[in-house]
This record gives sequence, C-alpha cells and structure tokens, in this order.
Amino acid sequence: MGMNHAEAPVLDALAAYGNEDELAFTPPGHKRARGADPRARAVLGDAVFFGDVLANGGLDDRLARNQILVRAEQLMADAVHADHTFFSTCGSSLSVKAAMLTVACPGHKLLVGRDAHKSVVAGLILSGVEPVWVEPQWDTERSIAHPPSTAAYEKAFEEHPDADGALVTSPTPYGAAADLNGIAEVCHRRGKPLVVDEAWGAHLPFHADLPAWAMDAGADICVTSIHKMGSGLEQGSVFHLQGDLIDPAELASRADLLDTTSPNVLIYAGIDAWRRQMVQHGHDLVGGALKLAARTREAIEAIDGMHVNDADDFCGPHLAAGFDPLPVVIDISALGTTGYRAADWLREHHHIDGHLFDHRRISAQLTHADDEETTGRLLTALRDLADHAPELRDAPRVAVPSPAGLRMEQADLPRDAYFARHEKVAPRDAVGRVAAEMITPYPPGIPAVLPGERLTEPVLEYLLTGVEAGMFLPDAADQRLGTVRVVAED
Repeated sequence: MGMNHAEAPVLDALAAYGNEDELAFTPPGHKRARGADPRARAVLGDAVFFGDVLANGGLDDRLARNQILVRAEQLMADAVHADHTFFSTCGSSLSVKAAMLTVACPGHKLLVGRDAHKSVVAGLILSGVEPVWVEPQWDTERSIAHPPSTAAYEKAFEEHPDADGALVTSPTPYGAAADLNGIAEVCHRRGKPLVVDEAWGAHLPFHADLPAWAMDAGADICVTSIHKMGSGLEQGSVFHLQGDLIDPAELASRADLLDTTSPNVLIYAGIDAWRRQMVQHGHDLVGGALKLAARTREAIEAIDGMHVNDADDFCGPHLAAGFDPLPVVIDISALGTTGYRAADWLREHHHIDGHLFDHRRISAQLTHADDEETTGRLLTALRDLADHAPELRDAPRVAVPSPAGLRMEQADLPRDAYFARHEKVAPRDAVGRVAAEMITPYPPGIPAVLPGERLTEPVLEYLLTGVEAGMFLPDAADQRLGTVRVVAED
C-alpha cells in the first residue's frame, strides 16, 4: 500500500502544537513570541515565532515517539524513489560533508570534480581525505567549466584504483549536467560509491524534460538543496541514499557529527511542505516554469548585445551531457561591460537581484514561483540595461587564464595546508608559495585557490583583476587581496 502524500507530518504537528495550547518551559527563550522584541515581531510576524519550537519535547515528545521527522523523511524518500532520506537544517554544505565523511576515511582518496563547491573543499579539510582532482570539461570560447566527463572519471580510477569513491557536481549553477548514468557505471563496476552534489537539482525528479537526476541515474548518495530550486526555506537540504554500498546508519552517524542539536523545525516544515506540493502538483508547476523560461529566453535573445546560453552552447562533445533551462544564463560580453557591473546597475536602478554574475555573464534563476509579472519586470530591466550599456563600458578587465593556467599543483593535502603555520605575504610574493587558505569567487562558490595548492601568477592576476572589477571573495582573509595566506617556510 502506497504512502499518503497528502499528509505533511511536520506541518501537521506544528498546527497541533498550537491548537493544543502547549506551554513550554524550554528553549527557545522567546516562548512563542511572548518575549520577542516587538520590533522583531513587526518585521518577522508572529508566525515565525509560533513555529519556532523544539523538535523533541515540543514538536514531538521527548522520546520522539510520534516519529514525526522519521515519517516526513520516509515520505520524501518515497516521493523521489530513494531508499532513505535525511533532512538537514544546515544546508547542503552540511549534507555533502556528511556524504564525504561516510564514503572516504581520513588519509584515503576520493575522486572529486575540480568544479566542486567550497563546501566540498571544507569537507576535505575537516576529514583529511586526499582529493584526486578530476578536471572539468572546459569551454575555452565561453570561459566556462562543465562537469567532468565519464572518461575523466574512468581515467582517474585507473590511475588511483585505491580511491574510496567519487563525487561529481551536477547540475552546475549554470544549468550544465553531467553524464550521471555513465559515471555511476564507472564507479559501480569497481564496487565504489558515487556521491552527487545536486544542490541545484531539487526539481529534477518531477519533470521528464529536465536532465536525469542522481537517484534515477544510479548514484548512491544525492545531496539536494530544497531552498535553491524548490520551495523550502534557506538552509533546507536533504540527502538521499540508495543501494547497499553505504550503510544508512553510518551516514546518519556522520551527519550527526556535523548537524546541530537544535534544529529549526520551520526549515523541516518547509521541506515537508515542498515534498507534498511536488508530489501533488510538481509536474504541472515545473512544466509551467519551463514554458515560461522558454518565452523569457526568446525575449532576452531579442535584446541587442545579449545572448542566452542554451543547450546548443553548453552541450555536445567535450561539453555538458544535459541542460537545465531554468537558470537563464545571459552572456553580455557584446555590451562591453562585466556581469559584476551589470548586476550592481540592475539592483540600483531596478531592484533586480541576479542569481550569478562573472566577468561576462549575468544569470536569472527561474522557478515555479515566477510568472509573467516577474519575468516582465526582468525583461524591462534588461532592456534598460542594454540602453545604458555605453555608460558601463569602462569596467576594469578581468584577466581570465586559460584552463591550463587556472590549474595549480596540489603540493599539500588541503587539511595539512589549512592548519599549518601560515604567514601573510603580498600577492607578488605569493607566487610559488603554498596557499594556506581557500579563495573563492562568490557566487557561485567554486574555489579558485585551495589550501595546499602552489600559487601561480596567472591565478593571482585573475583574482586581483577580478577584485578590481567587482569580484567578491568572502572567504579570503583579506577580501581585497592585499595579502595572501601561505604556508610558512621554516
């Protein structure tokens, strides 16, 4: 007998908690808004505080006998055909670390696409796992990286047969998808698990016109951000498990090491509600978003100086295997300005916030929440941007290296370099030194420099010119890159 997807255990329990007039002498200390600052209540609304209760000893009893979270996770697993699902209130940054710490042990090897998010690198630092970097597929014409190929993972396993497993990011924030079926086959032929960082793919299971998603492609663990392309609250993430290569109790234990003991049940409720929404209406909602995206893309393409990247641009031999059209990636290089400057202009003049921006692109992420009104406002702003492009053409140039120039030698393990004694030096003096920090242009959050990499002039020049042009480096010790942290030399 199938599961009842009309129920939402977390939401139902929150409603019951309020209706039953429970009185808590427990955290949180605002006591269902009574102690909250009235100014905060005016901005946030009382519903936020009313729903902010303990998970155990609040939402559920002290022994979790009603299994509210367990039932919500079982419903999610059933919805996406996984064997097990785990909820996280710390985003996919936690979920992917838990997956990595389950698949590989300290000192062991893990194959990792070098286009991985900074959270993956943080997982390497925390775990002491040795990365075997798998090169992305570079589009040199457009200066963009797509997920590594199946052949690249095959070659990496041939050279490192002792690797414990593999990790791939798909889709990328730009909508480019990997050949997950092929990579999973490469892993499973060797009895090794595959982890897919599918943070940008929460919607993929719910429409056939989207790229294949990780569980259907045979991956062992899939990490998904419900807050990115779904309807969850920020920090809402799930990770799914299937097959017999990974012990679910082991994965749960690793997550418990990293997770908070004070989860925000509002985030659980957002995940729970999104699952019900997608099971009941997902195909129509995502289908409507795809049609809206097609119309929006066509309209943007008609704007002078703008080109919307599509499957013809991103997919093909030595490029991506699939394409998600909902991240609307717009090449504005013909306008003679940068994505950084365009993003600032759109926010200042039209109160439009872009999804991604780099030296030549801006991106507008569409979801099932968008409609003709929101995309109409976007189109008005983009047309105005094109009209004002001459005013933006003095933007500093970003010195983007070739793919070979971007890659640096991994001289030390990320963990060893990160925790080593370090010193701060000027960028010109950092050439040839081993980085002791992560330096990540954000968004999308893919590190240009990893701890343990030997710094080169092209990469440092790229970052310096990027900062001058408007690039944001949130994790650098000196965000303006006046100095760089390097491993101290004895």
